Amino acid sequence: MSDNIHDVIMIGAGPSALTAAVYTTRENLDTVLYEKATVGGLAASTDMVDNYPGFPNGVEGIVLAEQLQKQAERFGAVIEFGNVDSIRDEGAVKVVTVDDNEIKTRSILISTGSSYGKINVPGEAEHYGKGVHYCATCDGAFYKDKRLVVVGGGNSAIQEAIFLTRFAKHIDLLVRSTIKASEVLQRKLQKYEDEGKITVHLETSTNEIVATNGYVTHLHTTKEGKPMKVETDGVFIFAGLKPNTAFLKNSDIELDESGFIKTDLNMQTNIPGIFASGDVRSGATMQIACAVGEGATAAHSISKYLQS
Repeated sequence: MSDNIHDVIMIGAGPSALTAAVYTTRENLDTVLYEKATVGGLAASTDMVDNYPGFPNGVEGIVLAEQLQKQAERFGAVIEFGNVDSIRDEGAVKVVTVDDNEIKTRSILISTGSSYGKINVPGEAEHYGKGVHYCATCDGAFYKDKRLVVVGGGNSAIQEAIFLTRFAKHIDLLVRSTIKASEVLQRKLQKYEDEGKITVHLETSTNEIVATNGYVTHLHTTKEGKPMKVETDGVFIFAGLKPNTAFLKNSDIELDESGFIKTDLNMQTNIPGIFASGDVRSGATMQIACAVGEGATAAHSISKYLQS
């Protein structure tokens, strides 16, 4: 374990943590962010962000992530890549274990966000990346003039189904119950239904993803209680988000029943000096603008905590 003690360690480098880092570094707080995957989090894999303030024509998710990163680094934030295994509270000093290395800090901000939910059916895990996908922006271009299935009925599913019409010749949208997307997105979806580009199947559950010779060919589903076979060249699944909090399983940080981190209005957890913001926080709205605001709030709370 190094004897060097950081002011702030942020776990995750999505919009919330990057925003918090802008504030902490401007106050000359030694700030290090640890990211295990992609800087920008899920925002970086979003094709177009239309509801982030200041961009009247929208902004590509990867562009927004890059700008946030450059801004944080401009003020001195350090971004390191590594997997955080655990955190430990030792009072005034906290210990973060990154790839088996213990690092000391006076405060922690957890902004690990959420991951794509799984539907846990036969064939899903086996064919991941080979016909089963969770990111339309990443993999949609592989399916030019192909037939696709999108599973889900929330905002993400509708947004990505519409995006995939740029490539696919037709999309079957499988919705387990009813569509729960916003009214704005439902109106957009209706346009693509009217044009024959998307067919919506309500009350439809996915039972199995089937492949032949390594290529996904069809799905076994149940529609309104009756078996239905849906032919497709690929499946894009948007089944909600799950909090990235597995590394906290041996900590004393309080989580809600779904595994999200509980905080007060100042973004502090039940442990003084440990904070959480963004999509990993219980009660989060899962919107980039909100995650950014929470990051700013957390930064101010961290500064006050360190001063005290």
